[in-house]
Amino acid sequence: MAFTLAFPKINISGENAITELVARIAADDTSGHGLIVADAALEKLGLLAPLCEALDQNGLAYTCFTDTIPNPTVAVVDRAYDLYVKSGANYLIGFGGGSAIDTAKAVKILSANPQPITAYTGIGMVKKTGVPLYAINTTAGTAAEVTSNAVITDEENKVKCVIIDASIIPDISVNDPSIMLGLPADVTAATGMDALTHAVEAYVSVGAHTLTNHSAYESVRLISSYLPMAVEDGSNVEAREMMALGQFLAGMAFNSAGLGMVHAMAHPGGAYKDLPHGVCNAILLPIVCEFNRPHRVKEFAKLAVALGCDVSSMDDEQASKAAVQAIRDLSKRVGIPEGFGQFGVTEQDVKQWVPSAMADPCAGGNPVAMTEDDVMALYLESL
Repeated sequence: MAFTLAFPKINISGENAITELVARIAADDTSGHGLIVADAALEKLGLLAPLCEALDQNGLAYTCFTDTIPNPTVAVVDRAYDLYVKSGANYLIGFGGGSAIDTAKAVKILSANPQPITAYTGIGMVKKTGVPLYAINTTAGTAAEVTSNAVITDEENKVKCVIIDASIIPDISVNDPSIMLGLPADVTAATGMDALTHAVEAYVSVGAHTLTNHSAYESVRLISSYLPMAVEDGSNVEAREMMALGQFLAGMAFNSAGLGMVHAMAHPGGAYKDLPHGVCNAILLPIVCEFNRPHRVKEFAKLAVALGCDVSSMDDEQASKAAVQAIRDLSKRVGIPEGFGQFGVTEQDVKQWVPSAMADPCAGGNPVAMTEDDVMALYLESL
């Protein structure tokens, strides 16, 4: 079986990684102008300050776009691109979680390709590479800093446009756990469960192979061990660092192996109701895993060990069921809402989501094909 592996040219991980990134940018082109794509919340928390200070110290000019929102929309991308043009920037820095980095990826696309951004929905639709992009990850969740994926909400048609193209992988990715210390517990939980979803879906996907399995398995082990610690004590540097590594490994895995119906079914929740992506994934993960489990019994049995289950007296069938239960238990432990009903989502709402989920590019990676009736039944269970 042929497969493709695509990653950033360079990854810088660990404390003070931002300083090293800026030194590399300065060495490459001290006369350049950067557009930082972030959001106002990170700026208010003071997390953007170390990057700006490092740029100032190196004499690098930059402009900040801090209007990024969760579930970034076409309108937000257009505003960011307009500022990119007006500022005269010749490189981009995505600073934040998936929303900010995905917005930066979209601007990268438009820097060399015509609008609208929705024209690049699907796999391999981007023709020209665009300007350099450096991605600084501030949450241990989406792995947007390492992947070829960007998700932008088409607010007019209420659909999430999933763009998958190796040309939008950041040139340099950064994981600096020191800037994750101030994240709230609920954000830590949601993004951590998002990362777990990436790893689990990659491990059981139709595109899984030897190289992705190692990354996905280790990601599950790290996240299941350290996510509760990071949620319970956000200042735990070791937990933050291990979560950063865990989500990075998950990104390495799904960037090649693909995802599945958890993500396909989660995307409409963001498009229609603007729900947090990580929470949508966390609600759906054990439900979809239970549906997929009979088709990947051995794989789920192995994941049970990574999830911390004692399977010494279990056969594969029992161990696979223990894995799904362990996912449920972890989600509950870190405070994930039990269902979409807590957000006011109704049966009529999820009925509208079904066609979008079926058409989502992530659906093809699921270990077993689902019908519309299957998807509707799982959505009802998720309420």
